[in-house]
Amino acid sequence: MKQGLWILAVLLSHWRRHPTQLATLMVGLISATALWSGVQALNQQARTSYDRAAAVFGGTRPAMLVGQDSTFSQKLFVDLRRAGWSVSPVLEGRVRVEGRSLRLLGIEPVTFPAEAGSIPSIRTSDLQTFIAPPGEALVAPETLRDLGGAEGTILRTDDGTLLPPLKVQAQLAPGVVVVDVGVAQSILHLPDQLSRLLIGQTRGPRAPLEAITGDKLRYVAPDAETDLERLTDSFHLNLSAFGLLSFLVGLFIVNSATGLAFEQRMPMLRTLRACGVSSRMLNSTLLAELMMVALVAGLIGLVCGYLIAAALLPDVASSLQGLYGARIPGELTLRPQWWAAGLAMSAAGTLAAAATSLLKAIRAPVLAMAQPYARQQTQQRWLNWQGVAALAMLVAAIAVLIVGNSLVSGFAVLAALLLGAALALPVLLALVLRIGERSSRGPLAMWFWADSREQLPGLSLALMALLLALAVNVGVGTMVESFSRTFATWLDGRLAADVYVNARDDAQARDIQARLRARPEVTAILPSGRAEIEIGGWPVEVLGLADHATYRDHWPLLESAPDAWDEVKSGHGALVSEQLARRLNLRLGGRLDVSPPTGTWPLSIAAIYADYGNPKGQIVVNIDAFTSRFPNLPRTRFGLRVTPGKIGPLIDDMRKTFHLDESRLSDQSTLKAESTQIFNRTFTVTAALNTFTLGVAGVALLTSLLTLSNSRLPYLAPLWAIGLTRRQLAGIELLKTLSIAFFTALLALPLGLLVAWCLIAVVNVRAFGWRLPLHVFPLHLAELLGVAMLASLLAMLVPVIRLIRMPPAALIKVFADER
Repeated sequence: MKQGLWILAVLLSHWRRHPTQLATLMVGLISATALWSGVQALNQQARTSYDRAAAVFGGTRPAMLVGQDSTFSQKLFVDLRRAGWSVSPVLEGRVRVEGRSLRLLGIEPVTFPAEAGSIPSIRTSDLQTFIAPPGEALVAPETLRDLGGAEGTILRTDDGTLLPPLKVQAQLAPGVVVVDVGVAQSILHLPDQLSRLLIGQTRGPRAPLEAITGDKLRYVAPDAETDLERLTDSFHLNLSAFGLLSFLVGLFIVNSATGLAFEQRMPMLRTLRACGVSSRMLNSTLLAELMMVALVAGLIGLVCGYLIAAALLPDVASSLQGLYGARIPGELTLRPQWWAAGLAMSAAGTLAAAATSLLKAIRAPVLAMAQPYARQQTQQRWLNWQGVAALAMLVAAIAVLIVGNSLVSGFAVLAALLLGAALALPVLLALVLRIGERSSRGPLAMWFWADSREQLPGLSLALMALLLALAVNVGVGTMVESFSRTFATWLDGRLAADVYVNARDDAQARDIQARLRARPEVTAILPSGRAEIEIGGWPVEVLGLADHATYRDHWPLLESAPDAWDEVKSGHGALVSEQLARRLNLRLGGRLDVSPPTGTWPLSIAAIYADYGNPKGQIVVNIDAFTSRFPNLPRTRFGLRVTPGKIGPLIDDMRKTFHLDESRLSDQSTLKAESTQIFNRTFTVTAALNTFTLGVAGVALLTSLLTLSNSRLPYLAPLWAIGLTRRQLAGIELLKTLSIAFFTALLALPLGLLVAWCLIAVVNVRAFGWRLPLHVFPLHLAELLGVAMLASLLAMLVPVIRLIRMPPAALIKVFADER
């Protein structure tokens, strides 16, 4: 034990003599752990919120019975209970309180099945208090705080209805209010109506469903995975991929620092071995030293990761709510598992980054330790192996691209491509530098190229990190810009009407339309309908649209038959979303069978259109054919074409006359603004992680240059001795580094475009089912090239200034120390 402590003290003395290397190692580990743990904190917060949403029996879906319309008669519940069915009623709707839209859920706690959700307080609380007037309104702590109330507060909805006294229920998701089903019927003005029936475990025989309810209810099978988890898996996988990339870039710094420290400590290790320290003891102590550094850096990295996650949480929450309706609390809460996992990742990353150095220390005999800088002596052999490994990774990427069809395989293609390119970078740079050396004429020029090639091993990992960071920035930036350009055009096509109306019922819809026909500023009334069905086990929306130039001229068609809209008008054709076409392998002219309540409806595929951001499939049919096939659905939706400049007064008048809130009456400009805001905030997180990754790559280059600056003196001192000034030497060093960085950045640009293609044509298609057009933005590429050169210049400032200010005695000492 005492011997181990002495060995550890000797090893730690190296960091005392080289604090810059210790700082480099710590920066690498801290940045790697911070970015990885920050992303995982965001994912964990979201997953916890999904579990809370599942507790409101809207996530992990139990078996249930639903009606043809949004609600059905409560009498069906009574009939089923009497026939032996273990069902529990649920009524769902939305209410507005102080301008906030809340999801209102009415339940019956006595019959509520345990497997439908983890809300033990609802089942074990005082039923008399919950059921008897005035009842209780269960809300999440975040909801109570947003409403500005306290427990026991009685709030009033915007339409004047009183809610029961509020009571906090920690397991509930934000934005949800749970009350007794009878109270919900009163608040929503839906007497004796239910939204669905949850099915619990039935003991004993029960009558067939059709014999009791006929075709009024249909059975929906349970689902083990929550809807939110399924919809948001790709979002979180993207975050995890960026976090892992940042983690790997940070490990490049760790690998560079540990490798250089190992080479510089070779004489020390040789001395320890010659003094009788066994190889096992020495390597055990080296491992203990690394674990100490990993734990300290890991703790600091976790704190930084928490700060990063807290800063990005509002944008992540906004993206998830806007895209998927997933409510995420605005405050970050972390579990002990997150801390343990972060420290484990720090330790594992340190071991992985230092594995090569540890293996060298284990295998090297005592005398071999007297050969410092062995890595440079075996440079060509390592380059050959790297070239083979790079080729293998690129072949693997092509193979996975051809064979795989899952989202994970899409990211595997991307990972193999990036890793193969990173491994190939030193080989390509060595080839460029060798060509430059052979084509040069003067001795100084030849030394410039030869010394650059000699310096390459020490910079290769930092250059790999710069290559990956730049390539991902180019790829993601190109994807985002392509999406932005496409998204604006797509919105113009999908939101072609000027005003959108959703009346409360059919009677109000007829009344609104009758009054609007008398208004000269309303040039067209475009009725529409929406129905939910399943095709091949996948949820699909059926949209009924009017045959009008508004849709014919603007709908974002990707492929279409010459008479596509005429075929839709006839009722025999349909427009199919890209997601549905890819999932079911549909082609133009093919046939698709839809199953509305009136029987099978065969449709020919007249066109395929873009439907970005929709996690469900979608079909567009003619509104007349739609209403004949779905006769029981409410006809409350329609769009309006309005004379320019008359939209605002018309909406104000309709709100006053028909008492329609924002959820039922909206104009095109508002919808576009909200959609664009969701879009922009969705990619804010991606942009932030891109910036962090590029920053870490810049730090990697800086730390590599700092750690190499001292070892560069034996190469620069002879040039100074034959007449070159220190300022000239500094200029040469700066030019060499900038040249290598410039070659790296040039290679990163086509690699980034290839990454963009992978994201758009592979990952995006497998994650969401739709593909964006790829646009190249030369100005964006030029900006990133400039950023790369600026980062390289800033990284070189400290070593260059140090060389300019270096006293001549330090250069002369190089010759005195030669052996």
